[in-house]
Amino acid sequence: MNYQTFQPHPDLKSLVDCYWTLEVPAENDAGRQRIIPDGCIEMAFILGDDIKRYTSDNEFILQPRAMVLGQTIEPFYIEPTGFVNTFAIRFYPYGFANFVTIPIKNLVNKETHIELLFGNKTAKELEQNIIQATDTKQRIEIIEKFLLAKLNDKTTIDKIVKTTIDTLFLTKGSTSINNVLKDDISKRRQLERKFQKLIGISPKQLGKVIRLQTALNILLNKQSENFTEIAYESDYYDQAHFIKDFKEFTGITPKDFLKDDNMILSSLFYKEQ
Repeated sequence: MNYQTFQPHPDLKSLVDCYWTLEVPAENDAGRQRIIPDGCIEMAFILGDDIKRYTSDNEFILQPRAMVLGQTIEPFYIEPTGFVNTFAIRFYPYGFANFVTIPIKNLVNKETHIELLFGNKTAKELEQNIIQATDTKQRIEIIEKFLLAKLNDKTTIDKIVKTTIDTLFLTKGSTSINNVLKDDISKRRQLERKFQKLIGISPKQLGKVIRLQTALNILLNKQSENFTEIAYESDYYDQAHFIKDFKEFTGITPKDFLKDDNMILSSLFYKEQ
C-alpha cells in the first residue's frame, strides 16, 4: 500500500489542504473499508479498477471514476474490486465552494460526478487529461491549472465563515460558536445559512468532526491508549461524551476501532496528519 501527499501551489494553499495518491496492488485483499468523516471535501479520480461503496449491508454502487465526495457526517464502507490507483485533491472545508456555483449542502454524504459540477465538456476534458498524464507531477500541474482558472472567476470566501473555520481548527473543534461571534447572537442564523451553502454542514457538526480528528490522531499515533486521557486532551467534557461522538462518526467504539481490520484505509489517512 503506497499513500503519498503533495503540497499545493501557494495561490491555492488557503483552499487546498493537499493532493494525495493511493496505490494498492490487486492481490492485497483489503476487503470492505470503513471511511469516517474528516471535515474536508475531496475531488477524486479513480485510475485503477472500480471501487464499490456500500449503500446497505448487501447493496452497493460503483463510485464515479471522476467525482467529488462532499462532507460526510456518518461512516460508510468502500471495497476495491482490484488494483487501487487514485489521485485526489483534499479541500479545506471552506475551499471547494470557491470553484462551484451549486450549494455545497447538495453534495453532503454522497459522491457527485464532476460533470454535474463543471459541465459535460469541461469535466470530460479534465478527466481525460488526468487519465492520460504520465505521472503525479503532471496530474498536479493539470489540476492546478484548472483550479486557478476557476478561482479567477470567483469572489473571496466570506470572512465570517473562514474566521469561524480557522478558529475551529485552531481550537481543535472545542470552541463555541457564540465565542467565535463574540456573543453577537444575531449573527448566528446568518452564519448557519452560510455554512450550509459554502461548507455543507453546520458549524457545530464541523466542530465535532475536527475534535474527533484530534482524538483519532492521538489514538492512532499511540500517544495514549487511555480513553479518559484522550477525551480530556481532545477537550471532551468526559470519556462518555468522547465515546458517544466517536460512535456517531465511526459507527464503533474506540476499543473496537483499534481491532477493526476494516479501518486500515481510515487509519492510513488519519495517521501523522
